[in-house]
Amino acid sequence: MVKGNEKAVIDWGYNAWGGKYPPFDLDDVVPTKIAKHFDLPLFTPDIVMEGGSVEFNGAGTVLTTTACLLNENRNPHLTKEQIEQYLLEYYGQDQVLWLGDGIVGDDTDGHIDDITRFVNEDTVLTVVESNPLDENYILLQENLEALKAMKLKDGRSLNIVELPMPSPVIFEDTRLPASYANFYIANAAVVVPTFNDVNDQKALDIIQGCFPDRKVVGINSVDIIWGLGSFHCLSQQEPAV
Repeated sequence: MVKGNEKAVIDWGYNAWGGKYPPFDLDDVVPTKIAKHFDLPLFTPDIVMEGGSVEFNGAGTVLTTTACLLNENRNPHLTKEQIEQYLLEYYGQDQVLWLGDGIVGDDTDGHIDDITRFVNEDTVLTVVESNPLDENYILLQENLEALKAMKLKDGRSLNIVELPMPSPVIFEDTRLPASYANFYIANAAVVVPTFNDVNDQKALDIIQGCFPDRKVVGINSVDIIWGLGSFHCLSQQEPAV
């Protein structure tokens, strides 16, 4: 049994975003290998889960999407209530909040890290599309309205900071999941993807306003995003315990 702030490894199931990129058997055992190498306690829940599909406020709330976690290619044997219970128990949380769809072009079926991110206990950055004709416009408006209706465990509403989307990034006639929300929060900096877009600096300024204690650094992500992810997708945080 893990006590207090003791570190442990959870070996969630992994199936390459709904079986899209086989083989993935070696990828699936990485957490177990890490736990063994560092002699850490290991837990193996019977559920497919990905780091980009969950976002935390650090005070008992986890934010996710129905598009990903309720997708039949992830956990068809589980109900929404059962999935919530796994999130609460294995992540040590008190509350699960659900958004709907992810952005167009996201092969993960709607990871939260491309749309909405916590910057403190009650504040989120969420992307919005200004062009009503864009494919992302309606779904991001629906997510925005859902955020406005949410309450934290103590009854507080969320403080919502809107973040623009870049213009569509297209590769070989395919729209890629370009989003400024896929930033990585480091100890002293926030690394933000940029796309040679008119909204790059606006997005950096907004994010900097949310992280006054860190330096916000924009890095060109045009050559990375064709792999269908950016800096948060490429990383995994480790708790400071």
